[in-house]
Amino acid sequence: MKQNIYDHPIFFKEYTSLRESGVTYNDFVEQPAIKSLLPTLDGKTVLDLGCGTGHFAKYCVNHGASKVWGIDISSKMIKRAKMENNHDHIDYICKPIEDLELANQKFDLVVSSLAVHYIEDYSAVVKKVSGLLVENGEFIFSTEHPIVTANKEAKKWVKDSQGNNLHWPLDNYQEEGKREQHWYIDGVVTYHRTISTLINTLLDNGLALEKLLEPQSTPEGLKVMPKIVNETRRPSFIVIKSIKKN
Repeated sequence: MKQNIYDHPIFFKEYTSLRESGVTYNDFVEQPAIKSLLPTLDGKTVLDLGCGTGHFAKYCVNHGASKVWGIDISSKMIKRAKMENNHDHIDYICKPIEDLELANQKFDLVVSSLAVHYIEDYSAVVKKVSGLLVENGEFIFSTEHPIVTANKEAKKWVKDSQGNNLHWPLDNYQEEGKREQHWYIDGVVTYHRTISTLINTLLDNGLALEKLLEPQSTPEGLKVMPKIVNETRRPSFIVIKSIKKN
């Protein structure tokens, strides 16, 4: 199933409003972690899988990338990317990641920010990425942490009578597969995978593990989003860097 929740009018409005606030887990946890793993971008060719509105693609060219391809299933996201983050060195393509075909094209770097957990066939995408990388090219991606996606009932923090977080309910960890939840709209589907599956699938497709992060908030995030301190108790994201080896 190729899910396109970002073209749903309610979801698109609420999600873009959240991201434009600049006060999100993406701003203070996930994006700083992704950027901390980036190589020097000077002269590099970059593929951004699930590029959204193009902020990261623009970041790459602003830091020296020679060419960036941004891919996203959402026509609304691509339209906004072309309006707000256009550049002569960026090409935006509206297409599901699973259907991407770039004949005779190789990349120094493939990056994906919080898109992998929407993809049913993770192995097929990793195989595709491996085939698109030059030797010693890098694949860096973030996904929802398996601790977050594990519970099949999509339960959140267990709270006491005063509303304080007691603990995170971890269950169904080894039962990989589809999870469904409400996020602005009903029926948002993600796919749970164990950490071992995330890593071993890379290894099986010629990618060597270079770094794994379970990131915490930046100091600024702790000041403006006090609740983000809960990342020390239960990480929201996992960020993985791998390198193509022959």
